[in-house]
Amino acid sequence: MAQATTNILHVETPGILARIGNFMVQIAENNHRIRKVEFLNNLSDEELAARGIRREDIVHHVFSDMLHI
Repeated sequence: MAQATTNILHVETPGILARIGNFMVQIAENNHRIRKVEFLNNLSDEELAARGIRREDIVHHVFSDMLHI
């Protein structure tokens, strides 16, 4: 006769990793640089060109003072 045992962890509240993950998402969503990237990404190619930015350079443009590339 075969016997099988399963252990099921029942969690009623979010675990610490889920809470940390949610906190990091909130930080990112509230970061002005992330909002700037989203704003620029929503512009048309023509609007970006008028600002002198290529679509593939948006992140570099927004984070240029932090990225030393």
